[in-house]
Amino acid sequence: MKLLAAALVALAAHGAAQAGCSRDISVPVSSNGASVITDGAEVRGIYPDVLRSLTPRTGCHFVFSVVPRARQMAMFNAGKVDVLVPASRTPERDRIGTFIPMINHRAMLISVNSGRAPITSAQDLLARRDLRVAVVRGFDYGNHYATLIDELQKQGRLFVEVDVIAVARLLNSGSADLTIMGPTLMAGAIRREPRVHGLQEKLKAEAIPELPWSMTGAYIANTLAPEDHALLREALEKAGKSNQIMEGYLQYFRADVLTDSVRPR
Repeated sequence: MKLLAAALVALAAHGAAQAGCSRDISVPVSSNGASVITDGAEVRGIYPDVLRSLTPRTGCHFVFSVVPRARQMAMFNAGKVDVLVPASRTPERDRIGTFIPMINHRAMLISVNSGRAPITSAQDLLARRDLRVAVVRGFDYGNHYATLIDELQKQGRLFVEVDVIAVARLLNSGSADLTIMGPTLMAGAIRREPRVHGLQEKLKAEAIPELPWSMTGAYIANTLAPEDHALLREALEKAGKSNQIMEGYLQYFRADVLTDSVRPR
C-alpha cells in the first residue's frame, strides 16, 4: 500500500508538471548586474537561470523581454508583468503581487577610494555637500533610501541615471563621487563595460544604518490564474529555500565582493 501511495503521489506531481501553466509567463527584465544580464534580446544571469530551471518541474514557459528598469517597474505597477525579478519588497508592490524571498542583500555607499573620512550615516552624507551622488532611476531600497534621495535632490547634488553602467562612467570620470546600490550590481556593470576597465580595484563600499540587510527575490503578479500562481509560488519558494541563488552569485563574483553585501536566505 505504501508503494502504491508513493507511486500515486509521484504520478500526481508528474501530471502537475506536465500540465504546466495555462499560458506563457511574461518576465520583462532589465540589466541588473549578474542577476540579469542582457545582450540585445538575449537574457541570462542568476534569476533567468533559476526561472528556466523551473520549467522541467512545473511545465511553465517563461518569456523574457528586455526593457529599461523604469519601464519594467511601470509595467509591473500596471499589471503587465507576471513575474518581476529581481525585486526588493515594498508595501506598494505587495498590493500587486506576492513576494518570494530568495537572498539577503544590502545596498551600500560605493565610491572611488580617495582617502576621505568614512561616511557613517545618511545624515553624515547629507552634511558633506561637496560629495556628488549618482543613482539609478527605479531602484528602491526602502523608506530611508527614498528620503535620502529626496534630500540629495533638494541639495542639487544628485544625478539620476538610466542604468548602472551610466553611474559607473560618472564615478570613473570623476563627475560623481559616490553611488548607492548593491556592490554586485556595480561589479557586474564594470565587467561588461570596457570604458571603465580597472575601476573595480579602485572602489570601496561603506555600510550605513539607514541601508540595512533586506530580502531580495521575486514577485508573482496576483493577476495570474490561481492555479498558475500556486504552481509558481511553490516552485519559487523551493528555489528560495535552497542555496541556488547564492550558488549563482558565487559563479559570477569573487567571495570578497559578496562578503558584506550578499548572504543566503
